[in-house]
Amino acid sequence: MLLYVTVQGKVYQNILQKIKAIIYNDGLQTGDKLPSERELSERLNAGRSSVREALRSMEMLGLIETRRGEGTFIANAKDHRLVEVIASFILKDTKSREDLLETRKLIEKDILRVACERISHEYLSRLRSMMEHKDDTSEREIFSTEFDTAFFRIIVSSTNNYLLMRLWGELADYHQTIWHHLTFRPTQYYEELVDALTSRNQEKAIHLLDKYEMKNTEN
Repeated sequence: MLLYVTVQGKVYQNILQKIKAIIYNDGLQTGDKLPSERELSERLNAGRSSVREALRSMEMLGLIETRRGEGTFIANAKDHRLVEVIASFILKDTKSREDLLETRKLIEKDILRVACERISHEYLSRLRSMMEHKDDTSEREIFSTEFDTAFFRIIVSSTNNYLLMRLWGELADYHQTIWHHLTFRPTQYYEELVDALTSRNQEKAIHLLDKYEMKNTEN
């Protein structure tokens, strides 16, 4: 399994490097259109699914943008200085990815501290509503990484701090793009976290984040 992940990672990194080379060699600038997915696949001698995943990662990082019916274009890098820092990690090793996961956790702890002070009844109601409308078809009382991200996004929004929201959003989107094998958190985590926020108990909220830490399970 470890060998498979390593090989897949190298292929993925190679595609991203080659796309960057194409942008440079073709002299593409902000607003210019990228070659089509089919053309990139042919020029890179890579499967279209792999090219599609690489483009999806670049789009989520804000480096390119897709316009329906028109194609994919180079985004304005000046609007994504933070993204450029995160994007540099995409071509590095597993340690760098672990570092980003750790950074996300550190930021989430600060978010919980602020949220415990500022969260309103409106946001608490939205969190409870998410719990009430959870997927009842699941045999296990666990949630997906998509649910976890959506749930915490509400908490981040409750801080009313745009920069904090931007920092966390970039890290969360990045991990959803490259890591599809994070450990799930049980129902209890979300229920207890809502209780901690309701009682404005910072210590309990942060303890829950440590207790139910998300880890990569690819290897």
